[in-house]
Amino acid sequence: MTDQANKLRKQLESANFDPQNYVKHLSQQSDGDRDLQEHRQKIQTLADETAQNLKKNVYKNYRQFIETAKEISYLESEMYQLSHILTEQKSIMESITQSLLSTDKDETAKEMLAAFPKETEEVKQRTLTTLLEKVEGCKNIMDTPGRYLVYNGDLVEYDVDNMAQLQKVHAFLMNDCLLIATWLANRHGTVKYKYNALYDLESFAIVNVKDHPPMKDMFKILMFPESRIFQAENSKIKKEWLEILDETKKNKVTKEKHKTEEVELPNSPVRPEVLVSTNPFDDEETNPFDSEEAVDLGLEWIQELPEDLDVCIAQRDFEGAVDLLDKLNEYLKDQPVNTRVKELRVKVDERVRQLTEVLVFELSPDRSLRGGPKATRRAVSQLIRLGQSTKACELFLKNRAAAVQTAIRQLRIEGATLLYIHKLCNIFFTSLLETAKEFEMDFAGNTGCYSAFVVWSRSSMKTFVDAFSGQVFDSKESLSTAAECVKVAKEHCKQLSEIGLDLTFTLQSLLVKDIKAALQSYKEIIIEATKHRNSEEMWRKMNLMTPEALTKLKEEMRSCGMSSFNQYTGDDCWVNLSYTIVAFTKQMMVFLEEGLKLYFPELHMVLLESLREIILVAVQHVDYSLRCEQEAEKKAFILQNASFLHDTVLPVVEKRFEEGVGKPAKQLQDLRKSARHIRVNPDSTMSQV
Repeated sequence: MTDQANKLRKQLESANFDPQNYVKHLSQQSDGDRDLQEHRQKIQTLADETAQNLKKNVYKNYRQFIETAKEISYLESEMYQLSHILTEQKSIMESITQSLLSTDKDETAKEMLAAFPKETEEVKQRTLTTLLEKVEGCKNIMDTPGRYLVYNGDLVEYDVDNMAQLQKVHAFLMNDCLLIATWLANRHGTVKYKYNALYDLESFAIVNVKDHPPMKDMFKILMFPESRIFQAENSKIKKEWLEILDETKKNKVTKEKHKTEEVELPNSPVRPEVLVSTNPFDDEETNPFDSEEAVDLGLEWIQELPEDLDVCIAQRDFEGAVDLLDKLNEYLKDQPVNTRVKELRVKVDERVRQLTEVLVFELSPDRSLRGGPKATRRAVSQLIRLGQSTKACELFLKNRAAAVQTAIRQLRIEGATLLYIHKLCNIFFTSLLETAKEFEMDFAGNTGCYSAFVVWSRSSMKTFVDAFSGQVFDSKESLSTAAECVKVAKEHCKQLSEIGLDLTFTLQSLLVKDIKAALQSYKEIIIEATKHRNSEEMWRKMNLMTPEALTKLKEEMRSCGMSSFNQYTGDDCWVNLSYTIVAFTKQMMVFLEEGLKLYFPELHMVLLESLREIILVAVQHVDYSLRCEQEAEKKAFILQNASFLHDTVLPVVEKRFEEGVGKPAKQLQDLRKSARHIRVNPDSTMSQV
């Protein structure tokens, strides 16, 4: 049998296998249906074995598939980091080359400015004035002397969070600022644009955004604590924007540096004499330039400091760069400030700005969020050492907020709501706990940042509640499922108390609206179901037909707290109560138990009024039936049901409510007192209730 199976497998696996010829040949050789059935069974057995082997291979290689996918993901991240490093190194090499050639460029620029001083400035200002006439709301732009146009063009702005297209803008780059103007839908005259924002060149940083089709040719402008993303028409224009922006920012820094030097060291030959003290009581004359010689900046490590900082930034040795800065600050701490020190400070400050931009990019949500909060520790610690703890706190919390949102978005929505909520709570609260521990470790010496973390926690809780409510309440789950889900969320929320963070009140305040709506909805369902049963009420005893069914009902009523239910059971399988009253009791007790699971003080009156309305429907139905029934036997049966409601059900509801809430419910007590007359005086009315 095994040889035949192997032969059949080889035949089916052969490259030249033809199904039609095979079936035709098989039909000719078979003697009847029996042979065909046997052959069909062999093929079916072979198919089952093949499927089983395939399943085993999938399970066997499943872990390898996962590990391979992880390796590919890690490789992608490393390649991205390598690309970023190469880009930074290229930028640094270009800046070094630029600094070497800056002297020649400055001399050439001075010669050109001397040859065409008025014409160049006038042409640039005239061009800027002509363009700004097309922009609504920027009449005062030209009030600043010496401002002229460097570059301009159309861009498209995108939303930073979801990368949705926002609007079409026109950007005007001037020698000291960047103007953003939006397109006017209803143009009038020569005006095409409307003023949107004006940024000083020193107030923002330029970041190249990696292309992810169809999102390409983009760059980001970072202005703490905000950022904006723009898309150029093509890669060439994007490159021009990045290069011209960077060049313009550098030119402005160089120009301001020269202005500072001219103010501090004027070319007047009489200045030293003016600065000499003329106080006749001074024993010795002081030389104003002695302080410059007092600071020794000829040390080798100080001379090489700017280049060493460039190397550290290029090699992503952030700790080494900050160590060098700390060493310099310690050396210059007690030294007098002179021109040479200020020149050194200008060079170092430019490197500090570059280092800060790199660290900010490390913490931006555009970077990989893999690794958890610990992955941000390196950049955060160095920003704090640079004296920018507020920025570090802001960027750290933004990074973790993006990580939480990404994790929630990637969570697969399962068919079972409770299973999804377990996963959601585990992901969110574990991430929150890890973030809190990392925050406490990174910002231990910056107590002023803790308020920002509390605000961030509340904001993150809102993100969690949106996902929670969308799955639990918007999908119209049963009240029992909703209660279990809320219970799970509360239990996870209590785990945060180990780090001194209590967000239970925040969770409850965010959920109160949805829980109220769920209680109201389920109350209406119970009332409608009760009214429907009341309309078909025949006031007959229940016959459960089998002892097993009676035993099951007794257990259900006992679990509801009706310990005296046995006195209402009769001989055999009879129950001396109406089916309507029994069904109402079970449904109301379920509502009470689930409502107590959801309970917190803000829901007290909602739950209490809902119980009162539900009970009132049953009580009024019994009252109406007593007044309308003329037959003595049925009237006695109705009175027995009324007695069960008044003496058994309502006391249990009051007791259970008081146990769950912690205080008695006066409204329920008053309702039971007003319903007492049904047993005492059946002919009275319930209208006063």
